[in-house]
Amino acid sequence: MLQLIESIVTELERPRELTNQVVKHLDGTYGVDRDAVGPFLKERLPQLEDDEHDLILSPLFTPKLADQSVFAEQLGRRSIPRKDWPALIQQLTARPTHARLVTSDRQTHTVRLREVSIERFVNRLRLDGTISDSIVASINWTPPADQPMLKAIARRGVWESDTRCSILDRYLRASLAAGTYNLSDAVNLLKLAEDYLPVDAPALLERIPRWQKLLEEEINSAFDPKPFFSTTVQQMHGGNDQRQRDEARALAKRNELAFLERLQRMLAAE
Repeated sequence: MLQLIESIVTELERPRELTNQVVKHLDGTYGVDRDAVGPFLKERLPQLEDDEHDLILSPLFTPKLADQSVFAEQLGRRSIPRKDWPALIQQLTARPTHARLVTSDRQTHTVRLREVSIERFVNRLRLDGTISDSIVASINWTPPADQPMLKAIARRGVWESDTRCSILDRYLRASLAAGTYNLSDAVNLLKLAEDYLPVDAPALLERIPRWQKLLEEEINSAFDPKPFFSTTVQQMHGGNDQRQRDEARALAKRNELAFLERLQRMLAAE
């Protein structure tokens, strides 16, 4: 447990740049200009109530998948039951634990973290997660650099259902066997499972064709540029079609379609 506490402290106390979301909230709620954020953190933030403190800092201390991967790698299949979390949070609060917040002028401001922020962070680390034997075996065959993130994916709550967990299990085994495994597909599969909560692999396979058709229609209709009526109009636009599709968005849709095609092949392989 001591090693876990030290790891959490390391993550909580690493420098974090204030996001635009945080800066906009300070401006809109407290009338704090960007240049005055540093003095606000030092002078006014300590005077605020816990709920205000949490609202300001929550975008910075709500763990994402990458944050969870640090602890997923450390814990592996081990699970820390929820009944142990309050004592863990109390120890972190009593140390005390400090945030290091970096403002736009590149200055670092040290802020003591309250229990409410530490609790938010700890409660969302998936410390009570675990990983099935079969998925552990598959992860061991993936590149070492991918394994912390894969363990974080495997520990997410969406896989607590055995039938739904079989989706991730089948994808990993089939993609490794076919030589098509890649981490981004595993991340996309997690998002898909959390968004749609398919019961099992057959249920997900049944949905995929409909999603593919919708994506194809959107790509074909929404992103094809309309032709100019004349070369004169084209020349007025500098020879470029100013109405052409948003290439970045179109590429994202094509990548999504390609992912669904790969996923369909992997889940149908067994």
